[in-house]
Amino acid sequence: LLMFIVFVLGYMAIAFEHPLKIDKAASALLTAVICWTIYAFAKVDILGVDLNWSLDEFKDQAHHISKSLGHFAWSHEYRPTGVEGEYMENTGWMMDHFIPHELAHHLSEIAQILFFLLGAMTIVELIDAHEGFAVITDRITTTKRVTLIWTLSIITFFLSAALDNLTTAIVMSALLKKIIKDKNDIWFFAGIIIIAANAGGAWSPIGDVTTIMLWIGGQVTAGSIVTSTLIPSMVCLLVPLIIVSFTLKGNITPALGMVDKEHLIAPTTTFQRNLIFGIGVSALLFVPVFKTITHLPPFMGILFGLGVLWVVTEIIHKEKNSEEKSKTSVIGVLRKIDTASVLFFLGILIAVASLQSAGHLEQLAILLEESLGNIYVINLVIGVLSSIVDNVPLVAGAMGMYEMTTYPVDHDFWKFLAYCAGTGGSCLIIGSAAGVAAMGILKIDFIYYVKNTTLYALAGYLAGAATYYFFFANI
Repeated sequence: LLMFIVFVLGYMAIAFEHPLKIDKAASALLTAVICWTIYAFAKVDILGVDLNWSLDEFKDQAHHISKSLGHFAWSHEYRPTGVEGEYMENTGWMMDHFIPHELAHHLSEIAQILFFLLGAMTIVELIDAHEGFAVITDRITTTKRVTLIWTLSIITFFLSAALDNLTTAIVMSALLKKIIKDKNDIWFFAGIIIIAANAGGAWSPIGDVTTIMLWIGGQVTAGSIVTSTLIPSMVCLLVPLIIVSFTLKGNITPALGMVDKEHLIAPTTTFQRNLIFGIGVSALLFVPVFKTITHLPPFMGILFGLGVLWVVTEIIHKEKNSEEKSKTSVIGVLRKIDTASVLFFLGILIAVASLQSAGHLEQLAILLEESLGNIYVINLVIGVLSSIVDNVPLVAGAMGMYEMTTYPVDHDFWKFLAYCAGTGGSCLIIGSAAGVAAMGILKIDFIYYVKNTTLYALAGYLAGAATYYFFFANI
């Protein structure tokens, strides 16, 4: 209960960042550390372990307590006492080492996301430093709000399916700053872009981390997930766009005539600009291909692309002096990366991981099953909850709770879960990786998003869910 209260208070501090005048990264980091500290001090009570158990009893009971504790128990049988050849079975020692083991396990998964984020942000910033986005921005000449928001949203929807929603949100956030001058316009457009990125990622097997989990886990096949969730995902985006078309009027104020001052000075040649844009976009598109070929995590693919781009930029700028070179080099670009946003991402994911490890999310899954029962209602609730708690542990909890014998491959439960978990996070800016990335890059206020985007996201989410239920569900 205390862990849950701390998490809620931390979440409120993040939500009210501007009135409190405390950066959200600080609140997220404190929430994470305090939650894990409570867990460390009260682990025996939280997990319900009896320190008087023998090691055999501990191993037998651990699986009933949690899968992670059971796995740890069976993989750590003995403790060296310092005397060679002498070992001691000790349940207390096991519990002392379980929490650091759990934290390290979660950190390895979180680090993959953070390194992916850092790599993608650096590639996008490098393209930006070479004015590569002029290839796109120079072709977007309209200043009409409605036309522009439809154009950017459709681009985002399909780009998200090819890349993933996180990378697409990073790219589109950079584009918004190049196209629009007014902060409120940028924030409003970013809200719809987040909806488009999450909707686009939900129907593709490589578009969202939760869909990737279900695809790799064998719960869904690529063809089935596309045919079943493409139209609901399109509805999820089209409903907010149609509503916005009736309420959004007038023109945007272009950002210096659609280009930055640096672009007018032309820091790079046309060849260099097009080369870096081409290699940068190819590096982002190559990530899912790299993952499919090598079966290595996506962050390895993004680091490979960054490495290639780094070498190319060093070669094409080798004749420049150090001052000129620093503006278009990876080292110079790294200074522009918003480290606070990365630390915020780290904090919120570690905080959620503490709730997953302590069993809060598993209890939530059981509560949903007992109180609701209906798989469509359960998935709808999971989708809404994913806007508050990260969708990855929620989907992981569902995958762990429901075996393949209960719901076989391509069952409605898994396909509808992919849609709900992928799009429900749009309801709050903190509810998806795309939202968190855009929040960090564009400094979007949490309350502003709630007031100006949440209802659009919720309307699209429910409309897409209704579309799936009436046209694709096996009722």
